[in-house]
Amino acid sequence: MRFVKYQGTGNDFVVVEALDGRPDWMTDELVRAVCDRHFGIGADGILLIERGRLAPWFMRVLNADGSEAEMCGNGVRCVARHLRERMGVTDDEIRIETLAGVKPCRVRLDADGLVESVAVGLGAPILDRGLIPMGGTGDILGVATSAMGREFVGNGVSMGNPHFVIFEGVDTAEAQRFGSVLSTSPLFPRHANIEFAESVGPAHFRVIVYERGCGLTLACGTGAGATAVAAVLTGRVPAGEPIRLDLPGGPLRLTVASDLSGVTLEGPATRVFEGDIDVAALAAHQD
Repeated sequence: MRFVKYQGTGNDFVVVEALDGRPDWMTDELVRAVCDRHFGIGADGILLIERGRLAPWFMRVLNADGSEAEMCGNGVRCVARHLRERMGVTDDEIRIETLAGVKPCRVRLDADGLVESVAVGLGAPILDRGLIPMGGTGDILGVATSAMGREFVGNGVSMGNPHFVIFEGVDTAEAQRFGSVLSTSPLFPRHANIEFAESVGPAHFRVIVYERGCGLTLACGTGAGATAVAAVLTGRVPAGEPIRLDLPGGPLRLTVASDLSGVTLEGPATRVFEGDIDVAALAAHQD
């Protein structure tokens, strides 16, 4: 299997061209083996570039645990860079279909003509409790829940995948401990990504994300989008103004449209290395 390893603010992926669709041999077990950081390539997930129906390209997101996610904001930037530099796509706007809809991407080039950053339209947030989805009834803001005896108040947002944004600073160990419990809470029938966000200045937050299917990650693009939306909805930041989010893997820039019709995310997409892996040998080793 030919692959290219990318990372977007530390959120890392194995990108594979699969224009005929997901191969039969790309089983959940193989995904876990490829993403294993000791015995495989190591990654937060595998991104398959397939042909789309609603756009020229389709990005399939396979999490490190083998599950499939609807969308990945950091991953789609990496796929946009791969399409531009490796697959010869020169469109001003690169449209990439996902299970959460079509995401338009625009690349910013450096002086050498290489991709410096990618801006992606994440689309409009989903703010209906049943569609996020979140259990129960009532407002999506200021929802109280608990984990291991500690109370948290968070805000539900979907950016094509479910998020629960908690404006409370925690350290990495706490994010791991409480995030793992909150992510699989009965409040979230399809599980959720958990964001712990701490204000460090005007329109500036420090964020740690516990991502369903991956655990703690250095960055999460849709999580950054959900945090920006929650910051606007709770009155922490005005809509339409740039927001800086510092994740463990680096900063991301976001803007929430004044009418909540969309969220724009801009950040880097870096090619790390590439190669070939013998999937049959890897599968045999796992067996």
